[in-house]
Amino acid sequence: METNASTVGPVLRLFEARAKPGSADKLAKKFETTSASVVRDEPGNKGYFFARSTADEGQTLLFASLWIDLDAVKARFGVNWKSSHLPDGYAELIDECSVRHFNLASGWHVVDMA
Repeated sequence: METNASTVGPVLRLFEARAKPGSADKLAKKFETTSASVVRDEPGNKGYFFARSTADEGQTLLFASLWIDLDAVKARFGVNWKSSHLPDGYAELIDECSVRHFNLASGWHVVDMA
């Protein structure tokens, strides 16, 4: 359960989706283009990445975005910030999905892997 205390500090927003059979590659492409455009250059967004599961033949995909705080997430996604934001063309590719938010406690660091 999220509380108002989580508005302090950086927040990681995780969107997880299980693709319908045969749709994982199409969904991955949408993450690369459409999902990226949903958060890129938004006030308070500090970056994003996406990944595919190594466990289920890559049918589960994750889109993560990093925000300066929960208020920035709320400003971007509005009153439905706790719900999955599905741009056009996503619903027909997804069996199920969820979104979760994690407060990155002081002292945690995002490391540049490059």
